[in-house]
Amino acid sequence: MIYPLVKMSKTQLCILVFFTGSICIYAQQNGLEKEPTNPEATEFYSPVPPKVIPAVENNGIPSDAIVLFDGKNLDEWISVKTKERAKWVLNSDGSMSVKPGVGDIQSKKEFGSVQLHLEWKSPEKIEGNSQNRGNSGVFLQGLYEIQILDNNDNETYVNGQVGSLYKQQAPLAMASVKTGEWNTYDIIFHAPEFEKGQRVKKGTITVIHNGILIQDHVEIKGTTEYIGWPKVKPHAKGPIILQDHGSPVSYRNIWIRELP
Repeated sequence: MIYPLVKMSKTQLCILVFFTGSICIYAQQNGLEKEPTNPEATEFYSPVPPKVIPAVENNGIPSDAIVLFDGKNLDEWISVKTKERAKWVLNSDGSMSVKPGVGDIQSKKEFGSVQLHLEWKSPEKIEGNSQNRGNSGVFLQGLYEIQILDNNDNETYVNGQVGSLYKQQAPLAMASVKTGEWNTYDIIFHAPEFEKGQRVKKGTITVIHNGILIQDHVEIKGTTEYIGWPKVKPHAKGPIILQDHGSPVSYRNIWIRELP
């Protein structure tokens, strides 16, 4: 038997479409959709991820990384103050050291979201206390600082200790090696997003210090200020900055991978 088509008004048709869609969404969310009958239904083959040769097989640096410092020169760095070539100390062991009083240095290149690797050590000779011992810092986009400090037997405010997102988030652990030995930072930074001068998505940061997770996808409130609360400043890409805080902290093996 053939049933005649029911004539509907536009309003009735819209209501029918709405309820039909709602039922489909409910079914999908509650696992009621029809199960695939073969494994191929849940497989996809593109886009294919690019192949990256890992650091352990490529002289300590991933094949797609940008080398910011390999111990040979300071060509990738300029003075924050003068924008001239950086004048920190280049050491014979393949490291560079802060030259106190010269000022911060920044990468020539600017970056958005990144994976950043660097190694640092505080001076063997212990001088000062609290924030005045082995103090430096690495700034993402020139605005967001991860603290570098010699905290071995040296107390300070916890949101300013080594590994902190400065003045915002204390680290989950203090994972430094002995004073004067090399530390590693591996940092995953997702830049904040802005539209029409307004922040629409906060940045996040993850830090692994000597293999220990110390910042776990922490939301960045804003700039890391020494005095005052974090500030939200619309910006595009920015440089990596290494801080001169008056102590000859050393750095080596700095590389960076740009993230989508």
